[in-house]
Amino acid sequence: MDKQVSTDRRTGYTEKVLDHFTNPRNVGKMDDPDVTAKVGSVACGDLIKLYLKIDENTRKIEKISFESYGCAANIATASMLTELAKSKTLEEANKITFKNISEELGGLPKIKMHCAVLSMTGLLSAIKKYDAMRGLIVIDDILVKLILKGVLDPISGVDVISSKIVERFSISGKKITINLKGEANSSISKEIDKDIHEAFEGLDVNLTLNYQSNK
Repeated sequence: MDKQVSTDRRTGYTEKVLDHFTNPRNVGKMDDPDVTAKVGSVACGDLIKLYLKIDENTRKIEKISFESYGCAANIATASMLTELAKSKTLEEANKITFKNISEELGGLPKIKMHCAVLSMTGLLSAIKKYDAMRGLIVIDDILVKLILKGVLDPISGVDVISSKIVERFSISGKKITINLKGEANSSISKEIDKDIHEAFEGLDVNLTLNYQSNK
């Protein structure tokens, strides 16, 4: 960690966090990405969408950019993530941790560490989705669970796996059936439905979402 990184007492953020917030690197939508990954939710306040261009032969990340909605830490962690992942192979990028992101930023307040976790989840999802799209790995429970970990409950801000909104899911060929708690036509369920479909964007799968009210 850079010993010269100081913390702004007013915000609790380091100079590096504020720099990546006010001058984010690699920001913006990519027109021709090989894979995308969306994590978070506008409704709960933190959203990141990653775009990756990958050399198929070397498996190096040639380009990576992001769009973000949220607090300073959310934007800064996404910005730093793209800097850490750029020019790395997928295998190298897969080893990046949320602690690496935080350390490179000179540290994050504990209540903002989830932003680093969210951006890292997005990168891991993008890598796994890329390999699945090319038939290098199968779409299994591990991949589906990873993707769903990036979808947040709009109310609590906790992912739909940990919050147990997703009760169970099953995979049969290209069909993925997800059973969730909630009213099918409620505004919250509609938001979750939209986020889940966007999270699986690019994968050749058929999603079926079933809602079951506890009432």
